[in-house]
This record gives sequence, C-alpha cells and structure tokens, in this order.
Amino acid sequence: MSHEHHHNHHISHYNRAFAIGVTLNIAFVTIEIGYGFAAKSLALIADAGHNFSDVLSLLIAWGAGLLGAKAATDKRTYGFRKATVMAALTSAILLLVALGGIGWETYHRLLSPQPVEGLTVIAVAAIGVVINAITALLFVSGQKHDLNIRAAFLHMTADAAVSLGVVIAGAIILYTGWLYIDPIISLVIVVVVLISTLSLLRDSMNLALDSVPKGIDIAAIKDYLTGLDNVCQMHDLHVWPLSTTEVALSVHLIIDEDSLQKNFLPTLQQQLHERFDIEHSTIQLERKDDSPCLLDKERCI
Repeated sequence: MSHEHHHNHHISHYNRAFAIGVTLNIAFVTIEIGYGFAAKSLALIADAGHNFSDVLSLLIAWGAGLLGAKAATDKRTYGFRKATVMAALTSAILLLVALGGIGWETYHRLLSPQPVEGLTVIAVAAIGVVINAITALLFVSGQKHDLNIRAAFLHMTADAAVSLGVVIAGAIILYTGWLYIDPIISLVIVVVVLISTLSLLRDSMNLALDSVPKGIDIAAIKDYLTGLDNVCQMHDLHVWPLSTTEVALSVHLIIDEDSLQKNFLPTLQQQLHERFDIEHSTIQLERKDDSPCLLDKERCI
C-alpha cells in the first residue's frame, strides 16, 4: 500500500513538472518567434523551431509516463510500461538529431564566422537560459532513477547550455569583436551534451532490448537465491525492465525438501524487492526428484 502511494505521488509530481515545463517552453517559443520576426533574426526563428522540438520531447516523455501508469489488459498483460523506455530512446535520438543540426551550423560558422544579431538575440537567449534551467530543475531529482525523466532533463539542460552559450558569445563579441568565440562555445557545448546523450542512448537501447537494468547486481541475486535454505539449484533466471523504473524477475528454484516455511514465496518476493529493487518477481518451485525441467538449459529463453 505504501509503495502504491509512493508510486502515485511520483506520477502526480511529474505530471505537474511536465505541465509546468511544457507551458513555460511554449510561452518561450511564442516570445522567440515574435521577437525573431520583429528583429528579422533568422537565428531566433530557427532556435524557436529547435525549442519547439523540445516541447514535443517533453510531451512524448509526459505521454509515456501517463501510458505507463495505465492498468494491464488481457491483450497487454504488462500494460504500457515499456512506453517509458521507448520514449527515452526516442528522446535520445531526437537529441542526437538536434546536436547534429547545431554541429552542422557550428561548422559553417567556423568557416565563415558571423556576429550574433544584436542585443535582442542576447536578451531573448538569456530568457531561454532561465526558462530552460527552471524546467531542468523540475526533473533534477528524478533523473537519477528514471531514464524517461533523465531524457527530459537532458533536453532542457542542453537548451539552457546552448542559450547560455549564445549570451556569453554575444557579450564577448560585442566587447571584443572576436567572431570565432560563438562557434567555439557552441562546439564545446555540443561535445559535452553529446557525451551525456550517448550514455542516454546506450542505456535506453539496453532497456529496449530487455538487458539487466543498470544498478541491478545479477551476481548478487544469484548468490542470494542459491544461498536460501532448502534451495539446492536454480535455472532459467531472467531479470529485465518493465519500464524505466520497474524491474521484473523470473526464476526456477529446485528445492531439496518438501517442507518449506509457510510464507516462503511472499517472504522471498519481499526480500527481492527490498534488497534488489525487483518490483515483479515470478518464482517456480521444483522438487529435486522431479523430471528435468524443459527450461533447465545453460542458455534458455
């Protein structure tokens, strides 16, 4: 009951975070487009398009979180939990595309450096730093434990960094006239964000392929299960992600006695949850003198 309350609180908290983030960023995109046309700045209009893609990324992450909370059905027996993994993977790909676009623009600016288009661009970029930083802070606490939230956090952090780069480069150019500072700062930002994005891509790809989630010690789980009283062997152990926050386990345990503690299975499931954060465990018990299990193979799926 307490876990369900915590899960509902988690959903409610990030529903508010996504709602605030989407509202702030739509407002900023509107402002950016308006000032872009007023100042006849293609840079602002292009950046508004980029920021709108981040609004879409926030909506994808938000929608996946809402889908993941839906109840299971006869057709989808695990519900839509995997939608959060797909959203994280999509966000990683979108981030790479955005970084590729920034990198391409940076390359052209290195070949032919251009001045930042006046104080209006710098002022609007400064507003972007504030809005994107506030949005990123909404997700900072959950990004360590939820890949979907981490994707949203990375998108907002990348935007804040890019906007900050525009402000710094613009200020330096205004005072020194050194045009190369703009593409150099952009290049540094792209490299830094790219490192985090590749990590997000790798982790989300692993979850999409049902790899053992990061932070789960499969060796420790094996040692724990084989060390249980009355358990002499085990086979067909699988650990995989149900979502970006929930982990499932299935295993066959061979017992050497008919007598087990009355609450053996519920206690084992509780211990797997408390020790290893296994949210959903399915355990099959087999007697030592039973016929060999068809799934008792070195590599079995």
